[in-house]
Amino acid sequence: MTILRWHDAGTGPVVVLLHAFPCDHRMWQAQVPTLVDAGWRVLVPDLPGFGDSPLPQTLPETLPETLPASEPSLGAVVDLIVADLLELGVDRLIVGGLSVGGYLVMEWLRKDPQMLAGIALCDTKATADAPAAKQARLEMAAAIESDPAITAALLRERVLPVIVGKTTHAQRPEVVALVAGWMDAAAAPTIAWYQKAMAARPDSLATLAECEIPALVLWGEQDWMSDRSEQELMLDALRDARFASIAGAGHLSAIENPADVTHELVAFAQTVRNSTLDG
Repeated sequence: MTILRWHDAGTGPVVVLLHAFPCDHRMWQAQVPTLVDAGWRVLVPDLPGFGDSPLPQTLPETLPETLPASEPSLGAVVDLIVADLLELGVDRLIVGGLSVGGYLVMEWLRKDPQMLAGIALCDTKATADAPAAKQARLEMAAAIESDPAITAALLRERVLPVIVGKTTHAQRPEVVALVAGWMDAAAAPTIAWYQKAMAARPDSLATLAECEIPALVLWGEQDWMSDRSEQELMLDALRDARFASIAGAGHLSAIENPADVTHELVAFAQTVRNSTLDG
C-alpha cells in the first residue's frame, strides 16, 4: 500500500510530476492527457500534507526509521515518494517538478539518482535561500504555528501577488481564483512544515554539475520568484540541458500557459525516451 495519494493514468514508460507549493496534483491536470496520448504512464502525487496525502509528522511510528525524518526536510518527502514508487513497481522514470517540486527533483538526484532517466526543472532554482529569505520563511512558519487561523490570509497577502505573473493577474481571473482556493484549503501545519523544510534545503548547483542525464530547464518569463539569473546558474551547471521560456507565465507556468508547458514536457520526454529509455 502506498503512503501518498497518487493519480495514475496511461501505460508505458513513467513520467512523475511533482507540484508546487501550495497546490496539489491538479496543477498538472492539463499536461497529463497529452502525455498519456503520447504513450506515457503519468504518476502525479499529492505531495505530503497536500490534497489527500498525509504530512510526514502525522504518519504512523511503525514506518521504517527513515520515514519520516524527525525535522521538516525535503529529503523526507523524497523518501516517501521513492518508497511509494518502488511499491508501485517503478524503478526508472522521468521526473518533472515545479517550484518546490524542482527542489525535490534535486534532492532526489542527491539521494537516488539511479532511478532517474531525465529531469525537468520548472520555475525553480538550485541555490539555497539567502539569509533574509530563510528568515522570512521561518518567521512565517512561527506566525502560523502561533495562530493557525491566519494561514490563508497570510498566503493570500504574501504569496498570491507574486506566485503568478502579471498577465495572469490581468487576464486569467480563473487561474488566480484556483490558486487562492488552494491557499484557503491548505492546512496550517503543512504550510509551516514546508516553510521550515524549504528554509533548510542546501545549495544544489554541485549536485546538478554531477548530473549526467538529460535535463529540461523550463521557466515562465514573468517568474521573478525564480528569476532568469537562477535559470542561467542551473543551465551552466548541467551537462546536458535545454532551456524553454514560457511566454505570458509567472511562477506557476503549468496552469498559466498550460499549452506551451505541455508541448515542452512532451517533446523533452520523447527525447529522453529515444536516447535513454529506448536507446
